[in-house]
Amino acid sequence: MAAAGPKRTASGSVAGPRERAKVAQPSRIWVEGRHDAELVEKVWGDDLRHVGVAVEYLGGIDDLKGEVDAFDPGPGRRLGVLVDHLVTGSKEWRIAQTLSKEPHVLVVGHPYVDVWQTVKPQRLGLDAWPVIPRGVEWKHGICDALGWPHAEQADIARAWKKILGTVHTWTDLEPVFLGKVEELIDFVTA
Repeated sequence: MAAAGPKRTASGSVAGPRERAKVAQPSRIWVEGRHDAELVEKVWGDDLRHVGVAVEYLGGIDDLKGEVDAFDPGPGRRLGVLVDHLVTGSKEWRIAQTLSKEPHVLVVGHPYVDVWQTVKPQRLGLDAWPVIPRGVEWKHGICDALGWPHAEQADIARAWKKILGTVHTWTDLEPVFLGKVEELIDFVTA
């Protein structure tokens, strides 16, 4: 019988020995919302704890420049920001551009409307995520298209838990999302 390979974390990294919790380093990774933070924690949490990097959610990026100014990034205090729907010309893109010359800040994003879409649709038995018309709140539209309850915020939370429950490792996520999170981790730990 062949020896088992090294134990891996959900992100695919080789798992090291269990360690005591570390004090968080001054550098941070910010994400837009709670679901983003939960997904990053589920896949990269072990790795981030190992290097002492905390992930914090913002509740949106409309005042990102003000938040960054208050954080006061600098050498040894880097800030990585993960943004949903970061496509040329979008509101998110315009906000990110205000920070493009900040040497200790990196804003990256993925093209999806919401972090839910970074989960491969096949994990939910879908060929593709449903297309939701403009003007329809996206998460409600997804739940409606999938036949899931969506009248209350608790319904949306249950839908997310169902989606998140299909994620076990990095292989359950879209490659473009993986690359962006890895880029942020490299940036804040450099």
